[in-house]
Formats: sequence, C-alpha cells, structure tokens
Amino acid sequence: MAATATAIAFSSPSSNLFSTKGGDKAPRFVCCAAIPSQSTKCDINKLLQLPINGKPKSVELSSTGTCLSFETQLLDKEVNRNTDNRLRVFSGTANPDLAKEIACYLGLDLGMIDINRFADGEVYVRLQESVRGCDVFLVQPTSPPVNENLVELLVMIDACRRASARSITAVFPYFGYARADRKTQGRESIAAKLVANLITEAGANRVLACDLHSGQSMGYFDIVVDHVQGQPVILEYLMKKVNPEDLVVVSPDVGGVARARSFAKKLSDAPLAIVDKRRQGHNMSEVMNLIGDVKGKVAVLVDDMIDTAGTIASAAALLKEKGAKAVYACCTHAVFSPPAIERLSSGVFEEVIVTNTIPLSKQKQFPQLTVLSVANLLAETIWRVHRDSSVSSIFQ
Repeated sequence: MAATATAIAFSSPSSNLFSTKGGDKAPRFVCCAAIPSQSTKCDINKLLQLPINGKPKSVELSSTGTCLSFETQLLDKEVNRNTDNRLRVFSGTANPDLAKEIACYLGLDLGMIDINRFADGEVYVRLQESVRGCDVFLVQPTSPPVNENLVELLVMIDACRRASARSITAVFPYFGYARADRKTQGRESIAAKLVANLITEAGANRVLACDLHSGQSMGYFDIVVDHVQGQPVILEYLMKKVNPEDLVVVSPDVGGVARARSFAKKLSDAPLAIVDKRRQGHNMSEVMNLIGDVKGKVAVLVDDMIDTAGTIASAAALLKEKGAKAVYACCTHAVFSPPAIERLSSGVFEEVIVTNTIPLSKQKQFPQLTVLSVANLLAETIWRVHRDSSVSSIFQ
C-alpha cells in the first residue's frame, strides 16, 4: 500500500480554542480549563483567568493544585497527578478539543499518536510513545461521521493492544448506534450490540460512556462499563439561571420519563410533565397532547440528545400553547442534524443548553445556544478508574 496518507496532527498549539464570546447575540461556551500548549502541562494559574459568559470563573483548587468541579473531592489527595507515569490519554480525530481539556484537568499532555488516512480512505494509526504496562484511555465520540470515527477507534484500540498496554479504556463522550438497542419491527438489526462486540473484540478492557440513550445498552458489553451522567453539569448551570419554584421539568416523550424524573428531583423536586407523541417514521414525530400543568411556569425540556430537533421543537410549541412563559431545552449530546438549527433558533426556546460531548462547528451555532464542558466530569472519572476508586460517589 503506497504511503500517500494525509496526516492528522494533534501537536499544534491551540490558542483561542475555547474563547468565550460575549453578548446576547453569540453562543455561550462554558469551559472547565484553558488549553495548554504543546510543550507545557496545564498551568493552574491560567485557569483562573478563563471567562465564562463574560465573567471570570472561580476555580476550586485541591491541595495538589488541581481544579475540582461539581463538589467532587479526590479520594487520594496525596497523589500528584503530574508525576503518575502509568496513565496515558490519547485522542482520536473526532473531538480533540475535549480530549485536551481532559488531559489538562489531569495535569497531563495528550499522548502522541499518528492518525493518517490513505488515499483509499483506510485508517492508519501508530502510537508515538510507549504504553507498555500503562492504563490507556482513548477519547473518541462516535459522532458524525459515525462509521469513520468508529473504525478509527477500533484501530486505535488494536494499536494499544499490540503495544502491550496494561488496560485499554474506550472513552465515549457520545456513543453512536445507541438508539438501535432493540427490535421494534421484524428483521431489524440491534446495532448497539454489534458495536459493543466490535469494541470488545478489538481489545478494549473497559468502556466509559456519557449518557447512553438507554441503560440496557450497558448490558450489551461483555466488559466493564462505567456510565457517566452529564446531568450535574447542566443542573449546576440551570440552578443559577432559574428559580426552582418556577420550574416544571418536561419529558419530550414517554421513553424519557425516568430521565426527566431524576432531573426534577435534583431541582428541588420540581413538578413533572410529559409530552405524548406518536412517531410517524425515523427522525419524524407528531406531538399529540400534554400530561401535566405548565401554565405560567418555566418549562425545562430534558433529553439525552437532540438530533433533528423535531421532537423537542414540537414539544416546545405545545408548551407555549399551554401557557408556559419560557421554554428551555437541555440535552447532553448535540447531534444537530439538519434541519435542527432552523428549528432551535426559531425563537420558541429561551435557551438551548448542551454539552461539548460532540464538537459543534460554527455553522451549528446560534444565539440561544449555551455549550457546557463535561471535561472535568470525564477526567475525574478517568482518574478514579485509574486509581481503583469509587466512580458512583461523584454523582451522590
């Protein structure tokens, strides 16, 4: 095979990757950390200067000088993360910015890796540093282009396995194919199980996933799965924006009731409403009626992802009809397939709050959009997995 590959580099400095845009006419980006340059590890002094929506961020520091968030505390405070040479974090090409934030929180540089595409589209991966005996974490959401990113991750796992890594954890900020988790009609595939088998057979020892579409997807893996919930990030932001006494949490469909109920309990046990819908086809839905009262309330629609925004936009229109004074949309994964941007920016939403599990191009940004970072949450989970500490205590 001729070496006519196009290199994808990760070693260039990243200035202004997460600069905040002020004013009401620009999307808001709330980030956990400034991104270090190629030659230096995370400088905690720079974190204190990072603005959030035009305001400086106050960063809580631990005794080791690392930043903490969501009131999480390290179980082993005596360990200096910067000197742990058995932890490696590598990034694929899907979301390198998030991976850099994660490495920054851990006090590490991203691992050096060469990812190329040959002329015929084949993926080439070579680790540029030793991982023998190391705990390796590969950060790669299977976001669009889903199949490209998935195959890239599989090849990365195989490269780490052949390089004698002690353990390999596939970190999925967003797990594609999660919606294909059951058969709804005859002769359908269950692609979520197929993808789980591929990841296992490639050589992964563990999966770390953020807000899976359904809990049963964890059972499709024959390896350990750590399920990270993105709710704490959104809840922390929302509680500073809206009075909990004015809130009503709304599930955009019956399938999301458990998620919405959990969200409502953490918002001072806010009341719950449910939108009943009938799906006409893939990525198409029709809202039928509302269960619950939203009149004079601030309605918060909660879902795990927004794809074409048909469901959530129809639900928001119904809530407005029923007397809601404002509608917020909250989700972890901003897939934003066309025509999502037109629907979300139509004026029906007061604010659309998402996280950075999937990178958003400038074409997918609009004034009502707020992007929160889950880097601290994922990084804290990675650290606890590496140290064999409790992960569930982060969310208690």
